[in-house]
Amino acid sequence: MAAFARLLERLGWSARAQKAAEQETEAERRVPGEPAGLLTAPRCSQRLLAGAATAPGLRFGASAVQGWRARMEDAHCARLTLPGLPSGWAFFAVLDGHGGARAARFGARHLPGHVLGELGPAPREPEDVRQALRSAFLRADAHLRALWPRSDPGGSTAVALLVSPRFLYLAHCGDSRALLSRSGSMAFCTEDHRPHRPRERERIHDAGGTVRRRRVEGSLAVSRALGDFAYKQAAGRPPELQLVSAEPEVAALARQAEDEFVLLASDGVWDALSGADLAGLVASRLRLGLAPEQLCAQLLDTCLCKGSLDNMTCMVVCFPGAPGPCEEAIQRETALDAALSHKVAELYLSAQEPPCLNTVFRTLESEDIPGLPPGGGLHSKAAVIAEAYSRLCRTPGEPREWVPPAPSQPLT
Repeated sequence: MAAFARLLERLGWSARAQKAAEQETEAERRVPGEPAGLLTAPRCSQRLLAGAATAPGLRFGASAVQGWRARMEDAHCARLTLPGLPSGWAFFAVLDGHGGARAARFGARHLPGHVLGELGPAPREPEDVRQALRSAFLRADAHLRALWPRSDPGGSTAVALLVSPRFLYLAHCGDSRALLSRSGSMAFCTEDHRPHRPRERERIHDAGGTVRRRRVEGSLAVSRALGDFAYKQAAGRPPELQLVSAEPEVAALARQAEDEFVLLASDGVWDALSGADLAGLVASRLRLGLAPEQLCAQLLDTCLCKGSLDNMTCMVVCFPGAPGPCEEAIQRETALDAALSHKVAELYLSAQEPPCLNTVFRTLESEDIPGLPPGGGLHSKAAVIAEAYSRLCRTPGEPREWVPPAPSQPLT
């Protein structure tokens, strides 16, 4: 892990990271008055969560990492049973705070209860459930507002999955996203709520606001969120028609036997990988027999290695149709790990002076290596490369520690 963290320091702290630090006031979802938010080295430790429902085939895993940000502002929740509803109902959500973690933590704690209260004991599907989710988000926002200190900034995006025996309901506000994998490909993905989208822009203008630099009032880069009450003060307009609205967009997808998994993630994940890449990478890890929480951890490591600078949370909810362990895939992955370790040893031992870890990685990146994981490529094997390098450094007579150059220096 130490070697992997050092690799991230060099791969992540690129010109992009420096520019982000210098221009933090222009960063997405920037809240006036908040301090610059990037560390000099990433915090890579992850918090894993997992569980399985009594309903056959429904299991989930989640992981979260602080990364390069000075504070962790993401939150998530999972409810494998919903009191008062039959077996087979479950609720999952990922929330991404801005201007602090309070709104995200509040949502993780209270949104499930508001959803349950709006559903009632026997909701009709799908329309009653869709309306219940809309009402639950708005009620949670009103609840938060009653507790929120006046004039304090901050808010949170949210993406949620409500599972019933017949439908999958995806509700979101902001730029945390969800995707459904079905029959080996991405069948559905939510769309971010950005001020420049025509429907969002129209609502903002009708409420007396403006969109400047693709942001609400030139500041907030998402047009729907919990909190952000400074943008919810247009007199005479209901909550769903304010400059920033907590009303979610809700999709009701009829369940099919071919449904494999739903992935929920904060925007730091989507900054690094596309929906198609994520779907392919998750499926490939499931074929290795990885538990959902383990593959979430690997996915976040991949995003860190690809340069994501944000907090990140990822949750994968698997259904009976999810890919299972494949002996051939496991053998291929074992052979790939051995080949990468061998290549690292060749580069390390053939050089007159031992190369630094990021030089080894950059050299491997320039080579055509067959069999790399779909979607993640070499970045998804960074931990394997770092561990192989670390073993060589521990060999007697070889350097035991690599000290990276200062972040202001270019990559070697």
